[in-house]
Amino acid sequence: MTAAGNPRLSSWADGPAKRSIIDFVARVSTDGSSDFIGPSERIAVFDNDGTLWAEQPVPVQARFVIDQIQALAAEHPEWRERQPFKAAIENGLATVMGSGMEGLTELVMATHAGMSTDAFAALVRDWIAEAEHPRLSKKHTELVYQPMLGVLALLRENGFKIFIVSGGGIEFMRTFSEELYGVPPEQVIGSSNVTRYVVKDGEPALMREASLHFYNDKEGKPVAINAHTGRRPIAAFGNSDGDFAMLEWVTSGPGPRFGLIVHHDDADREFAYDRDAGLAPLVRGLDEGPGRGWTIASMRMDWLTVFPA
Repeated sequence: MTAAGNPRLSSWADGPAKRSIIDFVARVSTDGSSDFIGPSERIAVFDNDGTLWAEQPVPVQARFVIDQIQALAAEHPEWRERQPFKAAIENGLATVMGSGMEGLTELVMATHAGMSTDAFAALVRDWIAEAEHPRLSKKHTELVYQPMLGVLALLRENGFKIFIVSGGGIEFMRTFSEELYGVPPEQVIGSSNVTRYVVKDGEPALMREASLHFYNDKEGKPVAINAHTGRRPIAAFGNSDGDFAMLEWVTSGPGPRFGLIVHHDDADREFAYDRDAGLAPLVRGLDEGPGRGWTIASMRMDWLTVFPA
């Protein structure tokens, strides 16, 4: 089937980006093709925030953390005079994001620890079912990217196994990954807290502690992919320089390889940001991606729709 006629990518405009996806999938999955790759090696990895759903003005998990800080503030009066807790309580998003990963990690540990993994998952599910984006006035679960859902479906139909590989929390994403993306929890790779096994009153549980086990971003992404899968994927999708090492590692392997960067350049339908994006800028990807053979997908030019109707 031609790129223009593929129904899975109907939300993509006909052009080089769409053709690159279709052509790669056809080459590696067609019996008799000189670039044919067996199903066991057809692995694709996707960043989550900004690649599969909207991440501005703050990542979804950061919004969750801020809401939890506000909910717990009455129990912690000391937070009202201590940054970045004070900013989170006052909904000062710029100050919270300006605190960088160190500040966000402190907030995460204060809200994500001291409970079982089951209790945390229930808390996330309740929140994600109702939480709305602060500017787009839709639930976060409605702000997945329709064009990327089409890519996920196309890959599955052609024998690919898909992993989400994100800086977000692994247990946070596992609560919704299967429903939103069709990616089961065992195929989610993310940052994690230290977790310990306990038995209390005869009941076993996994308890989350207030310390970071692994931060899955930048150079950590290839390390985590290898640890979880034992294979080097053949396709990688991202949107920021936090994904650069993942795309670099994936596309430097032998045989046919594919890398794609979602470029947020559509302020009318979503957001426009790249080099000045704060925690997740896109600089090296824009400058070096084309020379490395990566597809730069313009949200403004390549996506006929952004979100599901």
